[in-house]
Amino acid sequence: MNKVRVLLADDHVLFREGLSGIIASQADMQVVGEASDGLEAVIKARELQPDLILMDIQMPGCDGLEATRRIKQEQPATTIVVLTVRDDEEKLFEAIKSGAQGYLLKSARSKEVLEMLRGALRGEAAIPPHLAGRMLEEFRRLSRQATASDEEEDEIPTLTMREQEVLGLVAQGMADKDIAAALSLSLHTVKSHLRNILAKLHVSSRHEAARFARRRGLI
Repeated sequence: MNKVRVLLADDHVLFREGLSGIIASQADMQVVGEASDGLEAVIKARELQPDLILMDIQMPGCDGLEATRRIKQEQPATTIVVLTVRDDEEKLFEAIKSGAQGYLLKSARSKEVLEMLRGALRGEAAIPPHLAGRMLEEFRRLSRQATASDEEEDEIPTLTMREQEVLGLVAQGMADKDIAAALSLSLHTVKSHLRNILAKLHVSSRHEAARFARRRGLI
């Protein structure tokens, strides 16, 4: 039986060693390489051609999302499952859009992780049940948004002058605290403006808001 070739990408050596031990103990899997950052993961994936990559979402330099996008462009058949310490739904959606087959929490038990990894290799979505519910709700929201877009194709959301200023700085890649300093606002006020912007534009993340604004000429 050919074993599943696994590449581990995580900047925490201790976690990587623990995960490597779990994978190595499986009769149908073997660890063929390890990477400590996203760029190294891209290079190792190119060299080793693994079947499965376990990708930490937060790594220095090139993060897990960018590494996932690059690898899937070069090797679309490779299965990538993202690992994270937080159930951040914005990161969940970004991971799936980047080409990840799953989004698993590092706090999960090894048995659960292994079951989901095998499911991912079969083409199933490796997502914990409570996060899967959020994914379904997001698909419903996108469906409603698409319907509304068809009905009101020419309608452009109205943003206040301050919201346009905040959105313009978001589109430049500035963090909330930097926007607050640039506009002489409190961090709470910036976050409030950003929530209003997302609601008005019917998007779920600041990245989508920036793309929408550029596409529609709002900034």
